[in-house]
Amino acid sequence: MRFVPALLLFLGLTGPALADLSVCNRTAHSARIALGRFNGTDWMSEGWWRVDADKCRTLISGALKARYYYLYAADGGAGSWPGSHGFCVGAAQSFQIYGREDCAKRGFDRRSFYEIDTEQKSDYTTYIAD
Repeated sequence: MRFVPALLLFLGLTGPALADLSVCNRTAHSARIALGRFNGTDWMSEGWWRVDADKCRTLISGALKARYYYLYAADGGAGSWPGSHGFCVGAAQSFQIYGREDCAKRGFDRRSFYEIDTEQKSDYTTYIAD
């Protein structure tokens, strides 16, 4: 019985587990980030998030539901972090696009996103760096 107060104190001091998808920018320039994912029904892409130099930003709040997410980042100049998975992106400050095909026909640009393997973790942080 003497361990019960210690256990209750421990449980009272621990908060809920954090669960987000975040990106940290370890470069000297701010970056614009776009995210691609399967939402359970459709492929979609959304953006743009601005992540300042040496800062982090949450893209998805709450427990992650998928193992794989896709990211495209550009610093507005010559720097970008592409991959090999095509998604549509919008030119506006923010966009949400459903579907990955026929980007140009629908008035969008197509970019190559890189894959993020969260290993089924509910909380994951990825980094962009020079």
